[in-house]
Amino acid sequence: MGGMTLTTFALVRHGQTDWNAERRLQGSTDIPLNDVGRGQARDAVAFLSDRSWDAVVSSPLGRAAETAEIIAEGLGLKVARLVPELTERSFGPAEGLQAGPELEALRIPGGFRGGESDDDAASRGLGALEELAAEFAGKRVLVVAHGTLIRLTLNRAIGRTLDSVHNAVLNLAHHHVTDGWELEYFNGERVTADAGV
Repeated sequence: MGGMTLTTFALVRHGQTDWNAERRLQGSTDIPLNDVGRGQARDAVAFLSDRSWDAVVSSPLGRAAETAEIIAEGLGLKVARLVPELTERSFGPAEGLQAGPELEALRIPGGFRGGESDDDAASRGLGALEELAAEFAGKRVLVVAHGTLIRLTLNRAIGRTLDSVHNAVLNLAHHHVTDGWELEYFNGERVTADAGV
């Protein structure tokens, strides 16, 4: 059965922050949840409680760690640990900016000047998930992280280009030791085979 081991991941983006509401790039800047975001985290318990979870892990940034704590408490669990590799992709000097000429001036192929590239963030995120899949083989792991990191990681994992990840909704992916990754839910909706192609 070794080759058939299936590890299931819920990949949940943190709840809303004031910078999310203002459409500012956050990246590695440690912006806290706002009250809307705390409410979203509490609401997330409902769609996560219909399954059992073996472990909860989180990015160390406050907005993710607090989301994870709220969700874990609602599920009667504890956050097992914070995983530095799940930190949001760094946007460098672009952090804090909204869409506009200042942001566009920093844009380069695959990212922003002085920030982490799409490729590097995807490799880091997928590496973190594959380590968790080895550690929690055959289990169900709830991961709280960040929109861009989740999107880039899933893009790499399943070879598709996904849309932006919404705050505190269900993304459900399965890791097979032999067959790789399969995405079952994205932004709270079941994924069909031809979605996003």
